[in-house]
Amino acid sequence: MDLYFVRHGKTEWNLEGKYQGSHGDSPLLPESIHDIGLLAKRLSPIDFSHAYTSPIPRAKKTAEILIKDLHKDIPLTEVDGLMEFNLGIMEGKKFVDLEKQIPDVIHAFRCEPDKYDSTKIKAESFESVIKRSNDAVNKIVSQNDPCASILLVSHGAALVAMIQSLLGTKIADLRKNGGLSNTSLTHLKYDEGEYSLVKWNETKYLNKKLESTDTI
Repeated sequence: MDLYFVRHGKTEWNLEGKYQGSHGDSPLLPESIHDIGLLAKRLSPIDFSHAYTSPIPRAKKTAEILIKDLHKDIPLTEVDGLMEFNLGIMEGKKFVDLEKQIPDVIHAFRCEPDKYDSTKIKAESFESVIKRSNDAVNKIVSQNDPCASILLVSHGAALVAMIQSLLGTKIADLRKNGGLSNTSLTHLKYDEGEYSLVKWNETKYLNKKLESTDTI
């Protein structure tokens, strides 16, 4: 089975450098609609049997536009387990401001996840996100044909934790391959109970130089 994980298109809050977790959201930028179209061209040779998305509007909208641009009849299902981290008091606040106010929490979240204390900001832990997202993906895998190609649309931080943990990566090493960019594509294969990485954070099809606000 081939699993294609897509991070949602860039939003207003992404551009402004604001955290937007499971309780925050902002509209996709006009340029994101164009980028999703480029992603559709990249994915056009693939026959997807099903698509799954986080129900948060920025991800769901990305999935809907992508399917429309693929010009294929692909069923789309919302899955709560694919939602972004609940980031507690961080949601809607700028990266630069929080780096000054709670530098230890921000550093741990972005660089040393095994030292992240989610209780300090009334947020969701890495362990919680990993469990719910892995349960969701494993259920999706069990419900589809072993030779199917599946599309999953989710969020930057959740996808890093989700995908790396599916690959067997320890929490301390979740950031070893870096982050994921808006409208990026990460490809895994699933065979006989094991996930393997084919491509991490593919963005070449976007034909542009990425900005610092594109990747988390």
